[in-house]
Amino acid sequence: MKVLMLNGSSNLKGCTYTALTEIGNILNEEGIDYEIFQIGVKPVRDCIACNKCSPKGCIFNDDGVNQFLQKANEADGFVFGSPVYFAHPSGSLLSFLDRVFYSNGKSELYKSFRYKPGAAVVSARRGGTTASLDAINKYFGIAQMPTAGSTYWNMVHGQTPEDVRKDEEGLQTMRNIGRNMAWMLKCFACGKQNGITLPQTETTYATNFIRDYSFM
Repeated sequence: MKVLMLNGSSNLKGCTYTALTEIGNILNEEGIDYEIFQIGVKPVRDCIACNKCSPKGCIFNDDGVNQFLQKANEADGFVFGSPVYFAHPSGSLLSFLDRVFYSNGKSELYKSFRYKPGAAVVSARRGGTTASLDAINKYFGIAQMPTAGSTYWNMVHGQTPEDVRKDEEGLQTMRNIGRNMAWMLKCFACGKQNGITLPQTETTYATNFIRDYSFM
């Protein structure tokens, strides 16, 4: 089993990376592999709703979106990490995830995320963390992804990796995310081995608006 992590920070080995690594160490102890996918420092284009997604994902191939989708198809779980910018995740992470999930829903890779557990992780100097977590968690909710929680909100605090390493409760929270994620993955694998089938998803209706003429 493998967990694919996404580092939404332009600082490749900063605070967010430190938090993700703490989770990864526990996953390794539980016999689960992990990989940290770096968004990096290059610009990430926003989704323009062109509806030209291909079977391989997004029609634009000038960043890591489609590469991430290919890896996601083989992954068993996910952790999305981001620094906090003005009480929201990084703009590059949001643009990246918008295109990942939108194109995934229209391609042959539709099952890349469905029924696979996910966790959101944020790092901040002080505030804005819960609003940022809420934004990331919405991707899990719309993609039928169970969410792995912890013993506190999934956050670490500090301006540098050294600061984060002093945040003992934050690191404890990360380790418990790793343990909970590992437990979920093992439970899902056990259920599959014992013939427990996935839920049947209804996709018939996509109501764009509802008009009530009862008042006329």
